[in-house]
Amino acid sequence: MVTTPGLPITPTPARPAETLVITWEPLPDDVPLEDEPVENTGQPLLAGALREALELAGFIQPEMLIASNFGLCATVNGDLVIKAPDWVYVQAVQPLGVAADRRSYTPTLQGAVPLVVMEFLSHKEGGEYSVKRTFPPGKWFFYEQILQIPVYVIFDPSDGLLEIYQLAAGRYELQPLTPENRCWFADMRLFLGVWQGTKEERTGYWLRWWDEAGNLLPWAVEQIAQERQQAEQERQRAEQEHQRAERLAEYLRSQGVDPNSL
Repeated sequence: MVTTPGLPITPTPARPAETLVITWEPLPDDVPLEDEPVENTGQPLLAGALREALELAGFIQPEMLIASNFGLCATVNGDLVIKAPDWVYVQAVQPLGVAADRRSYTPTLQGAVPLVVMEFLSHKEGGEYSVKRTFPPGKWFFYEQILQIPVYVIFDPSDGLLEIYQLAAGRYELQPLTPENRCWFADMRLFLGVWQGTKEERTGYWLRWWDEAGNLLPWAVEQIAQERQQAEQERQRAEQEHQRAERLAEYLRSQGVDPNSL
């Protein structure tokens, strides 16, 4: 604010935000990707469990990209920016020309903008809420303003707090959850919500998928248990039918009727 004795106070004009020039360029082969270890053993389990349920449900198609700790790229004002969300879902990507693993993904250039990104909170500050726009930009700013990803999920595995933000008029807005602590993803035709229990060596809060009817999409171990239970129920029904037939045959014989002649 500028002041001059004897003159009215006039506010200093606000500096306009720097215009962002965003281009979509392939990641050069000689650019190394960060090779940092995950922050804890729970993060890969959470990400893997989300994908596992979708795969068993037949949701995943060849044109989709679902990955964890995978680099999303954009060039902002000439600087290459790479962020690796804990989980990302892209509805349609261009196929690779050769049989190879993807090192990274550049939206628009290589396919659609991701539909969903997720970040799992930990004791280490990871910038999940950072709106820093200068290089390197914060995660929130990168997902919201640069990539413009429709859905941003922030999940705290320590207490089960789930925050789901949806892009509206260029800004993320917090979405309400159902009484069951779930949120409907219309483009996926699935609910995402919080579930508490044990999988592998981890006991705690998990992110899970539910279908439109409210049925939980099972993990492999749960599906196997369900199939075993169904098989046992079928065995018990067959055994009960066999016993009923034996009782009927015994009754017929007691009446002088040979059941084999019927």
